[in-house]
Amino acid sequence: MAVQKDKPSRSRRGMRRSHDALTAAPLSVDPTTGETHRRHHVTSKGYYRGQQVVVVKTPKHDDHEGHDHE
Repeated sequence: MAVQKDKPSRSRRGMRRSHDALTAAPLSVDPTTGETHRRHHVTSKGYYRGQQVVVVKTPKHDDHEGHDHE
């Protein structure tokens, strides 16, 4: 098992962590829908680069489901 000989200094700890910062994902706006999405990803409405590439299913809303009206 590796055991350190000396305690790492604050400087060396900081240098090791200098590449650990997270960056925000680059975002784009779809020209057709105007929707903001991650670059090189399909929008939530199924569009990529202005063309619909995925048909998105819309959930059914049944107003009487789960209600006991007599």
